[in-house]
Amino acid sequence: MLRLLVLNGPNLNLLGTRQPEVYGATTLAEVDAMCKALEPELEAEITCIQSNHEGVLIDEIHACRGTRDGIVINAGAYTHTSLAIMDAIASVALPVVELHVSNIHAREEFRHKSYIGRVALGQICGFGTAGYPLALRALAGHLRSK
Repeated sequence: MLRLLVLNGPNLNLLGTRQPEVYGATTLAEVDAMCKALEPELEAEITCIQSNHEGVLIDEIHACRGTRDGIVINAGAYTHTSLAIMDAIASVALPVVELHVSNIHAREEFRHKSYIGRVALGQICGFGTAGYPLALRALAGHLRSK
């Protein structure tokens, strides 16, 4: 059985109410339930965690070493600013799929740069919260193909 972590960063606790024209009306609780519902299909244990704090996200990434098989991360704004999260991902040597609800490449210029992308297996963005199942299926498929 695969052990996967879905890690959500700052402001994602406000999904469903924060700028619904950009991020949609689905709440984080609904996203978590959507992810957990994939457990039988993916033959995986899926844990969902959200934090607004960079250090907590880094601690969660570090805790994956030896306990998880892969990570789906929506680092929010930390995607564009956090060398520390990038280094944490690189240090655990696990496959990571970067995820964004909005299309970061179609938004403000500062959102086009992703530090996470430098160490991620791949990136899924612009499909709204439907990107979460896409990311989990892609990660599970990658892990099973090894």
